[in-house]
Amino acid sequence: MKAIISTAEGARLADVPVPQPKPNEILVRVKAASLNRADLAGLAAKNDSVIGMEWAGEVVEAGPEAGDWKPGDRVMCTGAGAYAEYAVTDGGRACRIPDAALPYEEASILTLALQAMHDAIVTHGQLQRGQDVLIHGASSGVGLMGLQIARLLGAGRVIGTSTSAERRARLAEFGADLALDPGEPEWHQRVLEATGGKGVEVIVDQVTGQHFSQTMQTAAIGGRIVNLGRLGGAGGEFDFQLHALRRISYIGVTFRTRSSAEIRTLNAKMLADLGNAIGERRLRLPIDSRFALAEAGGALARMAANRHFGKIVLTV
Repeated sequence: MKAIISTAEGARLADVPVPQPKPNEILVRVKAASLNRADLAGLAAKNDSVIGMEWAGEVVEAGPEAGDWKPGDRVMCTGAGAYAEYAVTDGGRACRIPDAALPYEEASILTLALQAMHDAIVTHGQLQRGQDVLIHGASSGVGLMGLQIARLLGAGRVIGTSTSAERRARLAEFGADLALDPGEPEWHQRVLEATGGKGVEVIVDQVTGQHFSQTMQTAAIGGRIVNLGRLGGAGGEFDFQLHALRRISYIGVTFRTRSSAEIRTLNAKMLADLGNAIGERRLRLPIDSRFALAEAGGALARMAANRHFGKIVLTV
């Protein structure tokens, strides 16, 4: 099969063997794959492995322990090796495409954002109806989904940040009541003003880095900060006094150290809460651009340059 692999020269189209599903896995004929920031790390590995972690397509084969799947089922998946004509994933990690009219390209951009943001906002952020939410780095695909999930689940004020004025202007389309520029020195004060001085109960931080102390200042007493990404860097200041005074819960999450069983549970919880909204297409993401599989290098370059709004898709 054709696939995009990570090499010393960059992303390269190559012929590789079709993956064979384990007893708990499904083999999927990939119709479209979606780009994610983590794919840049896969590209940087230069280890001749297939890049990508999100796709949509049609089940070709299902292992005996993969669940209620059969050939021909339309699925949207997360896993590994997405930039290819075929990919495998644990059966409990995949989601049925709920609408027969939903194109594969649109389905391919939903699953990771849904899984990651439901886990961050509901499981770890413990959002209660009426509580305020801040999505730091809200103009990414995952961030846009976070705004929508917070609104759908009855959040009070929904606040998003983005360093781009053009992107901030669009956050309201996805549920934001207030869009702020985290590059402004006093952006965190705007959060406090918007919440009557109390701060927000749930913060999903995709930035962290040098200015994390400002993010901490936006938290309400008893607030929860979920570290979902580190676009601003892996290090920064941490105000232990503020952490204690506001009794902040600081939670780090990643898919990389989760077992298949943990991800199955995460996915099942997400579908229980959001399945109807997904089927009714009330949770959506914009497609920024489309590239053919062979043009994956250009797609990755566009993402690395941060020129996109929403998701970049590879058609297979």
